[in-house]
Amino acid sequence: MSSLEAVELVDRIWARDPTVWTGRDESHWLGWLDEPRRMLERLDELEGLERDFDAVVLLGMGGSSLGPEVIRRTFGITRLHVLDTTHPTAIRRLEQQIDLDRTLFVGASKSGTTLETRSQLDYFLARGKGTFGAITDPGTELEQFAREQGFAWVVNGEPTIGGRYSVLSPFGMVPAALLDLDVKMLLERADAMSEWCRLGEENPGFAFGLQLGEGWSEGHDKVCIDETPGGFGLWAEQLIAESTGKQGKGLVPAPGEDPQAGPDRQHGSVRFDDPYDLGAEFFRWEFATAVAGSILGINPFDQPDVQAAKDRTSAILSSGQAQGTGPETGPEGSLEELLADAKPPQYIAIQAFIDPEREGELDPLVHRARETGCVVTKGLGPRYLHSTGQLHKGGPNTILAVQVVDDLGEELAIPGREFVFRRLIAAQAAGDLEALKERDRRVCRVQLDDVK
Repeated sequence: MSSLEAVELVDRIWARDPTVWTGRDESHWLGWLDEPRRMLERLDELEGLERDFDAVVLLGMGGSSLGPEVIRRTFGITRLHVLDTTHPTAIRRLEQQIDLDRTLFVGASKSGTTLETRSQLDYFLARGKGTFGAITDPGTELEQFAREQGFAWVVNGEPTIGGRYSVLSPFGMVPAALLDLDVKMLLERADAMSEWCRLGEENPGFAFGLQLGEGWSEGHDKVCIDETPGGFGLWAEQLIAESTGKQGKGLVPAPGEDPQAGPDRQHGSVRFDDPYDLGAEFFRWEFATAVAGSILGINPFDQPDVQAAKDRTSAILSSGQAQGTGPETGPEGSLEELLADAKPPQYIAIQAFIDPEREGELDPLVHRARETGCVVTKGLGPRYLHSTGQLHKGGPNTILAVQVVDDLGEELAIPGREFVFRRLIAAQAAGDLEALKERDRRVCRVQLDDVK
């Protein structure tokens, strides 16, 4: 791309020109370009939130949870707990670890209808203890519910920002403020990066996006994201996968994989030393993803295939399959056959509906999968449904999906619901497997205790 073409593309992005992508509704989803500056003007609102709590529990999924989780890990803060699972064992364990009376529960959902978040809120509200707040877009069902329930506060998000681009909005900055971080510094560095991303070829976001897009054009569609102590790849993989994985195309984010180990790979560099540079790096990756989306010729701001697994889950929950112990989640297909046939440019996606505390038990399966020479990704369910799930179903049919389930533990009731957490997570696992098979993806399911 020539210097003139680079300047023109950048100018068109900042001018909100939807023809940079597909010419549809992209211009309605570019509020993230201005969000660092906008949030700097809302600092008083954030600083006014009560924070005298021993623990903060964030109830959210995908874009509402992954940014706060990376912030928590990067700054080494232990009093923030991000609950983005419906596994009953994990929910029960968290409840035992905290003093409910000294805990702030924050329900975070842009749509205000996220099933997992609402179920978690209903559960902890029924305990009759703790303080509650909400982060949601204006006018949502969650905002109305929070006001009816007398939540301590509701902070509204920006409706022109999609969930995966929302980390520099209240969905990331409210948790940062509650943890007494210097939110002003995070945002000022993000704002400085946004100004840098107005340049032409000296633009770090554009240069990275050009690398991603041209790499994809040359067959290097696996983005091996640098591992960081803060787990930056957890957030970045959602941004890349959900933005680009559609219409049979897509960049496959692979945190921790070796970019030199195969011809279908490229390097996804993470550039910061000071934790407060995290704000700038968030923006650089956002801008790069928008640029890459232009090269792929897709709309990086929609998620047309995410609904498939949700619909399947709802159908299972409303049918007889969800009665008793829930839908069947026993072994299915052959792991040996799937791995025996695996070769690049295929990739192996381990999709684990397990207690997050048992994640380390997946390591033998990860190592075994890597022996095929394929890129290996790993996601915990149902979190990955809101992260990489769009890519799995809408991206290239090079995925080999290995669903892993464990003992879902004792039932845990959800007040006001006809189903319990055990049945919910089982339905989510079963629903996603069905959605993958509908799209002719190669899949198998194994039990965690059988992984060796």
